[in-house]
Formats: sequence, structure tokens, C-alpha cells
Amino acid sequence: MAETDFEKAEKLYKQEKYDQAKTLFESYLKSNPNHYKTVEFLGDIAGHQKKWDEAIKQYKVLKTQFPKTANYWYKYGGALGMKAKSVNKFKALGMIDDVESAFLTAAKLDVKHIDSRWALVMLYIELPGIVGGSEAKAVKYSNELMELSKVDGYLSKGYIDEYFNRYKKAEANYIKAHEIGNSKTTFQKLYNLYLNKIKDKAKATKLKEQFEKK
Repeated sequence: MAETDFEKAEKLYKQEKYDQAKTLFESYLKSNPNHYKTVEFLGDIAGHQKKWDEAIKQYKVLKTQFPKTANYWYKYGGALGMKAKSVNKFKALGMIDDVESAFLTAAKLDVKHIDSRWALVMLYIELPGIVGGSEAKAVKYSNELMELSKVDGYLSKGYIDEYFNRYKKAEANYIKAHEIGNSKTTFQKLYNLYLNKIKDKAKATKLKEQFEKK
């Protein structure tokens, strides 16, 4: 069987050859206009290339076509959020409601959707109170993460504590996350906290040595 343009494009995408993959996906979509996996790949490529308008356009097609699919709402909200970070503050303010609404929809559609809950934790922590930011709201989704995955739960609690400079509490949460997950992510969070926030080089070095031994 000859490989389709879609299969060739998918291989190129996995190799991070995004420009070449994009050309093939676009050509495949012309002859298969209802192939939504291709639309998703084009959105993902635009995201990798930080072309937020293009990513928003593709994900909008998906969430309109499949309004019950949490991941499409999450990706749409993510692209909108990244665009909001790249424009001036005044313009960004006008986009916040749509970003929040997309993440909330994703979280509601799939009670086990971890990424959308992480996005809400970060959104509510980073937003000023005047436009809807709130530690209490962030904690609500952090608690939901704890129910779904202990590692994500502790990491998100550590993230909130670190944001508010509660470094001792952040350390305790990151240690718990690292004990359970023992992954590159959990190591990095704790290591960065020791090195850049607590400024305890000895603890950072010891942690690194232990992690590398494992």
C-alpha cells in the first residue's frame, strides 16, 4: 500500500519537521475536507510555531464541529491564552473571558481532564483579582487534580505556594510529588525551587546527585 500524504505528514510531524508536515497536511485536507485529525495536526503545528491566530482558527473548527470533546476546548483555550500573552494588556483583557470559558467547558465535559484543570489553576493564579483571578478558585482545581493524580495534585499545590513565595510549603508539596512521581518534571520543580527561590545550593546539588543515581 502506498503511503498517504496524511501518513507521510504524520511521520514528519513526529520528527518535528513542521513546515514539511504542514504542506502535506494542507494538501491532504484539500482532498479530504472533513478529515478532522488533519485539522488538529495543523492547529498543533501552528501552536509549535507560535502562530496563535492560525492555531485558534483550526481549534475553533474542531470545537464547533465536536462541542462535546474536552480536548478541543482545552486546545482552543490554550491557543487563545497564548495569544492573550502576546498582545497588549488592554487587548488581552478582552480575551480572558473566552479563555476561562474554554477551559471551564473542557473541565466540565471531562471530569478526568488533567490539562484543563492545570490550565485553570495557572489562569486563576496569574490573573489579577480585578479580572477574576483568585487563589480560592485555583485551589478548587488543584484539589480536583489531587483526586485524579496525586503527583499533579502536589505539583499544583507547590506551584500555588511558590507563586505566593511560601517556599517552605512549596518545598513540602514538591517533595511529596517527587517521592511519588520521581520523574524529570518532579525533579525539575524541586531543583529549581532550591536553586532559584530558596537559594540553597547544597540541597539542589544533593537532590541532583540522588536523582542521577536513580
